[in-house]
Amino acid sequence: MSNIAIIGAGGRMGKALIEAISVTEGVQLTAALERPDSSLIGVDAGELAGIGRNNIAVVGSLEAAAVFDVLIDFSIPAVTAANAKFCAEQGKKMVIGTTGLNDEQLQHVKAASQNNALCMASNYATGVNLVFKLAEMAAAVLGDDVDIEITEAHHRHKIDAPSGTALSLGESVAGALGRDLKEVAVYGREGQTGARDRQTIGFATVRAGDIVGDHTVLFAAEGERVEITHRASSRMAFARGAVRAAKWLADKESGLFDMQDVLGLK
Repeated sequence: MSNIAIIGAGGRMGKALIEAISVTEGVQLTAALERPDSSLIGVDAGELAGIGRNNIAVVGSLEAAAVFDVLIDFSIPAVTAANAKFCAEQGKKMVIGTTGLNDEQLQHVKAASQNNALCMASNYATGVNLVFKLAEMAAAVLGDDVDIEITEAHHRHKIDAPSGTALSLGESVAGALGRDLKEVAVYGREGQTGARDRQTIGFATVRAGDIVGDHTVLFAAEGERVEITHRASSRMAFARGAVRAAKWLADKESGLFDMQDVLGLK
């Protein structure tokens, strides 16, 4: 049985994770965390998530958390980096869904994986990870004969853009074509941009309402186009995948993995 702790118990993703853990065999929630100044400290995590009392009181720090084997972290970059350092020192495994980490913060994560098993992914939905593979295959087949555009849409509260999932799609496509995404990515267009350079990979971002997450990769040639799309209608798709990853880490000693590893798609 894997004991799981989650960060951000009172958030939308936190509540979905609590519910997903409650219906998954082989795992159990042993700690739920919020900010130290949160009014939710002491509240029953199960009642908070709307699944009924589970006798796990929300706490304000990892130091105050009960024993756990794996920390699931969908927070913000600075918090995730600090948590990675803590888990490295305490021998805890991590499932990381935070996006937008800078190079320094990523180094904290990589350092933690030297002695502990970590899974880090921009998206934990099974369908999205299949889309990564399909996009890679499409790019390899269509090659340099198509223009490639990636569009994504999320709720108005999302703080980073493009989404980590969109960037991962770009990396999958660029890798299949032997391109460096940092050199060919175009983030939005305005004014007299001139003719499109076929080597570029375009990104477009929408932030509106309560959209959970939509992603499309467009491969457009003369006379035809191929579109690969994933639409998430519930955060439970991400939560179930993250819990699956936490369970998968149980027999891993160390290393930095991603959801493609968990699903056997590599």
